[in-house]
Amino acid sequence: MLETWSCTSISLIRESGSLMSSVVTGGAGLVTTFLSMLIVDKFGRRALFIVGGMLMLCAQVAVGAIMAEKLGDHGALSKADSYLVLVLIGIYVSGFGISWGSLGWLVRSGIYPLEIRSAGQSITIAVSFTFTFLIAQTFLAMLCHMKSGIFFFFSVWVVVMTGFVYLFLPETKDIPIEQMARVWHVCGGCIGFGTDNISEWMSQAVQRFNQSCEPVKCELLA
Repeated sequence: MLETWSCTSISLIRESGSLMSSVVTGGAGLVTTFLSMLIVDKFGRRALFIVGGMLMLCAQVAVGAIMAEKLGDHGALSKADSYLVLVLIGIYVSGFGISWGSLGWLVRSGIYPLEIRSAGQSITIAVSFTFTFLIAQTFLAMLCHMKSGIFFFFSVWVVVMTGFVYLFLPETKDIPIEQMARVWHVCGGCIGFGTDNISEWMSQAVQRFNQSCEPVKCELLA
């Protein structure tokens, strides 16, 4: 989302604005992704998610405010404002790189108990790519209708994402995947399932699914 606006704003500075924007955002994302790899086991997943979410929120709100103030419906950004937007975009990409950009894959690969790990990862990846596709297809139309308001719209979702991590995501630092069932057992009450063993509930769901598929397997083998 911010990539589109960065190309537009930097083009006011030089003709190679798109290239400059790609270098800045790509470089910031690369550096912060490696930084996340180095510090995630020291500070934990939740801390990086929260810090990254705060950086993303501040950058989005600031860009939206600048666009609303300076551009309006038919305005233009000065060179100073364009550089400021570029810096804010770098901050946004940095926040994304240390949190959702890298840890989104790490957490989803290690948070599920072994019994449902394959099914859980498949579902989360499918949902992630589905919403990525929908956002990519609707962003330009939303930008034309909402203008600078689109940054505040996505800022609300950053708040929702970060709040979800703060309230519901257990810390999995230094916890082997074999012990994830115990993590969900301990944290069961904090995500609305009462005192039930969530791992047991999910395992029973997988067992029911396998039992429902058993006749089909028998027919195929026959």
